[in-house]
Amino acid sequence: MNRSDDVDVLDPDRLLREWRWLCPQRVTIIDRNAYGDLFLRDESGRIHKLDVGSGEFAPVAGSMSEFDALRDTPEKREEWFAEADARDAAQRGLVPNSMQCIAFDIPVVFAESVNASPYLADIYEHLGCLGDMHRQLSNLPDGSTVKLVIKPKTDTA
Repeated sequence: MNRSDDVDVLDPDRLLREWRWLCPQRVTIIDRNAYGDLFLRDESGRIHKLDVGSGEFAPVAGSMSEFDALRDTPEKREEWFAEADARDAAQRGLVPNSMQCIAFDIPVVFAESVNASPYLADIYEHLGCLGDMHRQLSNLPDGSTVKLVIKPKTDTA
């Protein structure tokens, strides 16, 4: 499996702006999946996955060559790229372009997401919204009840 050709057009600073609380280090985007999850190389060469659905940032490989080898296995293609789900979405007409990802009207972090409907979203807006939401949820225990209140962000600069 080849890396996504469209990651070179993405601006990592803009894409990760709302995720810096979780991923403060300097990184390069090396791959992505249809759902907006990012694979990032840090300055030491380690590869991390930013799972935007669960709000987790975790190492997945110690080097680019290890990442490439793992990515070529059927198990990792399914785990990291959700290939079967992405194929099903494509059959329903959900094929994201380089500036889009597949999103859900109820974020997958919520139990209610079992009834979620997928749609194509602007990748910058979607990752920004999820990064801000996960930051707000990060100190709550799993299973907490929350009430989402979405307010326009005001710049203080």
